[in-house]
Amino acid sequence: MRLVFALIMTAALIGAAHAGDKRIALTFDDGPKPDGAFFTGAERTDRLLTALRVGGVEQAAFFITTKHLADETSIQRVRDYAGEGHVIANHSDRHEWLNRMTAEAYAADIDLAEKKLEEFENRRPWFRFPFLNEGKASEKRDAVRAALAERGLLSGYVTVDTYDWHMDRVVAKAKAGGHCIDIDGVGEIYVEMLVAAAEHFDQMARETLGRAPAQVMLLHENDLAAMFADDLAKGLRRAGWEVITADEAFADPIAEALPETLFSGMGRVAAFAYEAGWRADRLDHPASDEAAIEARFEAAGVLACEAL
Repeated sequence: MRLVFALIMTAALIGAAHAGDKRIALTFDDGPKPDGAFFTGAERTDRLLTALRVGGVEQAAFFITTKHLADETSIQRVRDYAGEGHVIANHSDRHEWLNRMTAEAYAADIDLAEKKLEEFENRRPWFRFPFLNEGKASEKRDAVRAALAERGLLSGYVTVDTYDWHMDRVVAKAKAGGHCIDIDGVGEIYVEMLVAAAEHFDQMARETLGRAPAQVMLLHENDLAAMFADDLAKGLRRAGWEVITADEAFADPIAEALPETLFSGMGRVAAFAYEAGWRADRLDHPASDEAAIEARFEAAGVLACEAL
């Protein structure tokens, strides 16, 4: 990995002003994902576990999409995450949008995922909405919230939204297209954009909530995470963040604070900011914008050279 780049250095200066109250947990959705552009699923799990270990991440959370538990290899991968002390939680079975299902069918899908997750160690009673989408109607949203409460499940909210899944997709497309890839450069952009996202949502929380809650970063169990999770943890620390356990993060009082707005796709801090009057020009961040991610990769030229 190259030396620290300008955006992280800026973040570090900001972080120094808030040293001691910037805490963040790493959480990964959609595992155990199938084979990717760079690794098989099993290889990805091994690499991601190594990266978390090297990065000093004591406990991440893995929100499992249980339709991916298709064979013994995929099941073993989740066992491996739990075996290293990371926690396992529910991300549904089918990974559907709530607004495309009835509340009853959605709750049944949650139940199916819970059943499939019973065998795993280090389980947590958390459910994360696929796409962070809580529907388009308050009545349906509230029915699902009631279903979660009946089952003793906490909403597995996020506070730092990222489109790391789109970063992974852009790089995978370049590889499939025969382009040579500057992997170190990709890693720099990955860390740069995600650390900047943490800073963005931290400032948003301070302005709207009047405090700095423990932040929960949304990531996905993909190839870029396997390559760069250790660099991300180190980059966050350089910017003044303490990387904490998922358990500590979900013990923050924000876990029990449910926004009234249906604006949920950017996470809980953004939902409260939206309720406070923030609109797109202030809520948006490049790390959660597909066009901005593509432009950042293009400007850096890390996916531009042709394979010989």
